[in-house]
Amino acid sequence: MSDPVSALSGASYDGFAAVREIGPLGMITLRAKTGTPGLEAAVQAATGCGLPAVRRIVRQGDCAAGWMSPDELLLVVPYADVAAALASIAAALQGQHHLAVDVSDARAVFRIEGAKADQVLRKLSPVDFDRLEPGELRRSRAAQVAAAFWAEDGGFTLVCFRSVAGYVMGLLSTSARPGSEL
Repeated sequence: MSDPVSALSGASYDGFAAVREIGPLGMITLRAKTGTPGLEAAVQAATGCGLPAVRRIVRQGDCAAGWMSPDELLLVVPYADVAAALASIAAALQGQHHLAVDVSDARAVFRIEGAKADQVLRKLSPVDFDRLEPGELRRSRAAQVAAAFWAEDGGFTLVCFRSVAGYVMGLLSTSARPGSEL
């Protein structure tokens, strides 16, 4: 098996905010109804995190669990730990209706950092950033594409489909150009 390769090989841009692709990152889509027996144990076993509240993301070290919709969670783990996380989910949810899928290679992940990082996303997404709380996960759009993002560690993490990674990097870089601050 070959080594994992990120969508853009760690591309970066330094403008009034720093933009960089961070990957590869392990990601699992977990679909199950709220209240499914074993769901909380599955998330805990895979990530060390509890179940996130609506539109929230919780972290435990290198792992996270984010609420994506009423029956969908995004689990973030180190890339090398995905198989073990999937096995622990399967064990915790054995006999329960659920779907757990490795989507690591189908996604691209970016970090936008700096004092004006929010301005990069304000230009691209129809979100009221003044009301975006720490730990809040938003599913929205970055210009023309679906994206999810959250604030953490003095910046934002943005997840999109790998197939549009180049387009999103171009959007973020253009939006971060010096002189285009809001």
